[in-house]
Amino acid sequence: MSENFLRRQWARFSWRGSSPASAPSPSTPSANELAYRERIATETAVFADRVKVHDLPPIFHYWSNKHLRPLAESFGFSNPDDFFVRYLERAAGIKPQGARFVSLGAGNCDLEVRLACSLKQRGVAGFFIECVDINPAMLERGRTLAREHGVAAEVVPRLGDFNSWRPEQSYDAVIANQSLHHVLELETLFDAIRGALAPGGVFLTADMIGRNGHLRWPEALDIVREFWRELPLSYRYNLQLRRQEDEFLDWDCSGKSFEGIRAQDVLPLLIERFYFDMFLAFGNVIDPFVDRSFGHHFNADAEWDRDFIDRVHARDEAEILAGRIKPTHVFAVMRTEPVAKTLCLRHLTPEFCVRAPPQGSDPHNRRLS
Repeated sequence: MSENFLRRQWARFSWRGSSPASAPSPSTPSANELAYRERIATETAVFADRVKVHDLPPIFHYWSNKHLRPLAESFGFSNPDDFFVRYLERAAGIKPQGARFVSLGAGNCDLEVRLACSLKQRGVAGFFIECVDINPAMLERGRTLAREHGVAAEVVPRLGDFNSWRPEQSYDAVIANQSLHHVLELETLFDAIRGALAPGGVFLTADMIGRNGHLRWPEALDIVREFWRELPLSYRYNLQLRRQEDEFLDWDCSGKSFEGIRAQDVLPLLIERFYFDMFLAFGNVIDPFVDRSFGHHFNADAEWDRDFIDRVHARDEAEILAGRIKPTHVFAVMRTEPVAKTLCLRHLTPEFCVRAPPQGSDPHNRRLS
């Protein structure tokens, strides 16, 4: 069975119920079907007990507050929650009779509960946020969290696989918060989102757009290793993989799961299908130094550590602006209708920020054909 055929088959399925006639025979699954199921099982197991999914080290918060927050504030928001609630409130203002939102890959629904609380505090009423995720344990935590915060009527968990999502209604906003880089069937999902957006609706995302598996492209890897040589040996221990990396070892996170499975395809496919109202791209070389694997080694109160992070950020920003490396993170607001002008940072348009992989020469390219 070809992988292309597998993609078409999986696109038919929905966790809300699939036709027995279209389902593959459970007695004779193909190798590709087994691989897909293994990734689903891995993804579900990894996050089943992870209550605090987005916990990051203190050095990340030092970096984001000093360097990222001022940049975001120039775009009118101060943090990811503020970004989403700002545009949801606008969408709700257009639909005073009750706005309909959906969040894809909602996990524990912690973001969605916070958004619902914020919207109610701002006087928005009659809305709901449908929360789609493949992990029933996380959705149950979300259901409990919504009850505890008094937004059970507004936050509605739904079990579903966003690789084969089939919307049953239209929405005034679709949210994807750090979930697109987990999607194998990006084309299917983006086409579904296009069809699901009500007139004037918006597609909001904060996500990762770097290389597949969160690897570094060679030009960025060289700079990471340049700074790596400055680190004390004790800072070079990978806390997630539990290994010493005296030289930085790039690791493909998508080998067994969906983590970063087609991250490098996210931006090109968005450009093909949507118009950008707002686009803020940032970060690349800084990633391994402030993320979970190594970031916890840094002391956010120590002068050397702060100076090191400041220097990495300055180099990162200069290389991105020069076009020598491409951003790995994005906040974006998209529509299905043309926009007069895209709000972006200087010349960092969506098209400028694409890092095209060499055709046929990248063994980590998960794009199916």
